[in-house]
Amino acid sequence: MLMAKAQRSAIRTLRGWAISVLQEAGAIRECEFHGWIEDRADPYARQHAVAVARDDPPHGVSPDEAIAEIREVLDSIGDACPECPPKD
Repeated sequence: MLMAKAQRSAIRTLRGWAISVLQEAGAIRECEFHGWIEDRADPYARQHAVAVARDDPPHGVSPDEAIAEIREVLDSIGDACPECPPKD
């Protein structure tokens, strides 16, 4: 039986693509209560997302631009949901 590689759904922006790659790699997650994106601080997942950006950037985007967008998204989010109470 032939297996086809699953294609990612069409993403309209480079930022949206980066968020999708980071979620697939497990580098970020969504707050289950409020929907905010949270950084998981997993260095292996981050490395995997950067590898995907380098090896399979979106059409018309250079690998350097894709990696820069991955890093920009990671730099723009925190590790906790701003609406959840602080964990002590």
